[in-house]
Amino acid sequence: MASFIVTTTRKPDSAQENFAEEISLKLGGKFLRREDFSFDTLKKIHGVENILLVKKNSLSIVTEEGELFFHPNTAHLRIKNLRGGEGDRLIDALKISEGSKVLDCTLGLGSDAVVESFIVGSKGKVVALEINPLIFEVVSHGLKNFSEDSPHILEAMRRVEVVHADCKDFLKTCAENSFDVVYFDPMFRHPIKKSSGLNPIRPLADNRPLTEEIIRDACRVAKFRVVMKEHSGSAEFERLGFKILDGGKYSSVAFGAIDKTYRLL
Repeated sequence: MASFIVTTTRKPDSAQENFAEEISLKLGGKFLRREDFSFDTLKKIHGVENILLVKKNSLSIVTEEGELFFHPNTAHLRIKNLRGGEGDRLIDALKISEGSKVLDCTLGLGSDAVVESFIVGSKGKVVALEINPLIFEVVSHGLKNFSEDSPHILEAMRRVEVVHADCKDFLKTCAENSFDVVYFDPMFRHPIKKSSGLNPIRPLADNRPLTEEIIRDACRVAKFRVVMKEHSGSAEFERLGFKILDGGKYSSVAFGAIDKTYRLL
């Protein structure tokens, strides 16, 4: 994991400092009182790449590309559209509905997992995996504690079960057909640089490509289908055996699926 320290805002209360100390011990990092130092100065003095920042009601990570924090704004808009009768490309690709069980192997900023949770409802289940411990802490904390949104979105957020794990290892622990769908949104082999909202996460993201072994395990675990999101025109779809789905003609993003429903016929 990239080097990091834990600190607070410039004028923290005792609860912030206590939480910062607790989380530094949990992650094996070093807690430092902020005093009046800038982030750049703290990074230079202590020779670290990232800062886990404890605020009054949230966590964020200061990386070389900006500040990474949890906010359900993208999920909010997508759920609003779904409630209004519009479609969602991910939900169409996953083919999930109320009661479905989803294994989201790449939590990231959590928007996809929240939308999935909204669709499957209280009778369904969304388990989302995150390999990076800093991202895991920020997003899982946000899903549990963010409060400035509509009740149905907050309920969807709270239902997401976040697990700190490598998907390769986690899939091996899962029984056959234990989830209806397994979903991957890996870092693209050729990043879309204009996606500035993703820039802060890039220094922390797992850039390893998916392997055939991981996809084989995903196919064993998924009852109906395995879905992957990638750059349009990516060779990853063919390499890993995914059929590119229709839709998004003018989008830079595409979805591919390995469908297993034929086994039920």
